[in-house]
Amino acid sequence: MKNNTIIHDQNKSKNLLSFSKTGWLMLLLLSVCIFQCKKDDFKGETTGICPTVKITDPASLETGVFISKKITATFNEVMDPSTLNSSTFILMQGATQVAGTVVPDGDMVTFSPASYLAPNTLYTATIVKGVKDPMGNAMVADYTWSFTTGTLADNAPPLVISTDPANTATGVALNKIITATFSESMTPSTINTSTFMIKQGATSIAGAVSYSSSVATFVPSVNLTANTLYSGTITTGVRDASGNPMAVNYTWTFTTGTSIDNGAPTVISTDPANAATNVVLSKVITATFSETMNPATINASSFTIKQGITSVSGTISYSGVTASFTPAANLVANTIYTATITTAAKDASGNPMAADYVWTFTTGSISDNTPPLVISTDPNNGATNVALDKVISATFSEAMNATTINSLTYLMTQGGSPVAGAVTYSGSTAYFTPSAALMASTVYTATITTGAKDLAGNSMVSNYTWSFTTGLTAGQAGIDLGSAGNFAILAGAGVTNTGLTIVTGDLGTSPTGTVTGFPPGIVNGNIHAADPIAAQAKLDLTAAYNDAQGRSTSPIVLPGDLMGLTLAPGLYVNSTSVMLSAGNVTLDAQGNPNAIFIFKMGSTLTTYPGTHVILAGGAQAKNIFWAVGTSATLGTNTIFYGTILADQSVSLNTGAVLNGRALTRIAAVTLQSNIVTKP
Repeated sequence: MKNNTIIHDQNKSKNLLSFSKTGWLMLLLLSVCIFQCKKDDFKGETTGICPTVKITDPASLETGVFISKKITATFNEVMDPSTLNSSTFILMQGATQVAGTVVPDGDMVTFSPASYLAPNTLYTATIVKGVKDPMGNAMVADYTWSFTTGTLADNAPPLVISTDPANTATGVALNKIITATFSESMTPSTINTSTFMIKQGATSIAGAVSYSSSVATFVPSVNLTANTLYSGTITTGVRDASGNPMAVNYTWTFTTGTSIDNGAPTVISTDPANAATNVVLSKVITATFSETMNPATINASSFTIKQGITSVSGTISYSGVTASFTPAANLVANTIYTATITTAAKDASGNPMAADYVWTFTTGSISDNTPPLVISTDPNNGATNVALDKVISATFSEAMNATTINSLTYLMTQGGSPVAGAVTYSGSTAYFTPSAALMASTVYTATITTGAKDLAGNSMVSNYTWSFTTGLTAGQAGIDLGSAGNFAILAGAGVTNTGLTIVTGDLGTSPTGTVTGFPPGIVNGNIHAADPIAAQAKLDLTAAYNDAQGRSTSPIVLPGDLMGLTLAPGLYVNSTSVMLSAGNVTLDAQGNPNAIFIFKMGSTLTTYPGTHVILAGGAQAKNIFWAVGTSATLGTNTIFYGTILADQSVSLNTGAVLNGRALTRIAAVTLQSNIVTKP
């Protein structure tokens, strides 16, 4: 018994010794893994996650890079600037290290070469592991990417190509986040409160400024004031990624409305779709939102891809209303992946998604290696007599990565000089909207570069270039509604409703202040019954009505019955009445989303029950105007588009849907279980 006890004690000692050599080592390694990245509440840091590089400029494998390029890397959180220097951010040309300076700035670091890079040369950049965030969490592996230069230096000044709100916009939400989009990548440290300002009169508005993916964002510290004119200014202190300043300050104005945007954004589509199978291994994953988002909130925290519980490494970008996730390497064959957009994603008014959006897809076994093609353009190559307000479009052979369709890859020039404009992408078509009317009788050249990539990351084989010549005149200008544009319903002698009508936009009447039937009707906006706001809107409506009725340039005869017709943009005139009888009418913008349709009639507008206005070719309700000499009546279950500017009354019969506005100068607006949505 004693011997057995001795043997037992000896075995126990051996086991303890064995544990001391292996078990404690395992515990030590586990503790290193668990506590390697401390949880903390440092502002701007991703809690409990080691720092990683989420995006670079130039992107990995990018070609044709300017030889004057500054190289940037953006992390998933703010970094400790003392750890970012010429020893931890290295640029190599072959075995030769490139001399330059390293400047950290928040979550971004910039490498500025001491001299121009060599043309047509492959370069490799590396962020060395061990760089840290302010809490001491270190990046666990080197991050390396490469790019190839072209032959040109970037000496062109950057441009502001679009703003949100747009110049002269009205009815802007009081909690609006203001953005400006540049024609190219900018130096982030130059985008700040000294170079991006919002003012009310001469008073500067307090707010925070940030920059991401060619978009500068201004978030006001408090809500804007109702019915107030504001101005935005981007100064010449901003510089592009090659150090070029803007040539002149860029200033625009907008006017607020009276309401706050409280609507949560949603994901309306994804690619791949939920439960998709046989997805190519080189796929770029995209999510399209219901509205414009705050680009600063589309990042590695709000857009993730996982295989099981393992996160997929990749870069995230945002353009238009689409977020894109580009995996760092091909996906694994025959594998289920889960994608998530979290509530950290917010719209341009700061509203978060109501809930996380999650979808899954399964890969196949092949990669897509087919390069995309431009299969058609509008105008065609060699076209003449092109309208001066033309939006120039190019259609691809397949869906493209929206973030690669931008002012760097879709260029317009006139005699070698760049043309300012905004680049957008929808479906498989890219659009270039010039900032100002084109010059008459002038040759323009458009180019889609090899920087445009499909959803598998394939570049075009070569640049695609075409030319066209403008004509002598522009198309019709739109009708300026002034403050009346804030209203979905505006009447001169009251508004009457029967049933569950839903109005999205303001509802008003002036000088008579009678509004009945709300509830049960619902107004997603404000009701202005004979108040000063409605009175001013009525004045603006009268000016708009007179403008529409006074149009006379390049008129087109408007038939008395629109049944079965397809109409191009322009000014249509009929001195008597117009109706839509037993069939539909199609309004075809012919690929120009800014195309204007104006229908001017001397007397009534009437639609028969069940008839529809159909939009085609990029036509938009906001660009359609019906100037009615007396009264307008929409028949039962009609679907109608555009703003009705009536001298007398507007009546919507049961179930009629108006994607536009019902505005009357003198008489009443009558509603019966309708849906009216301000464009």
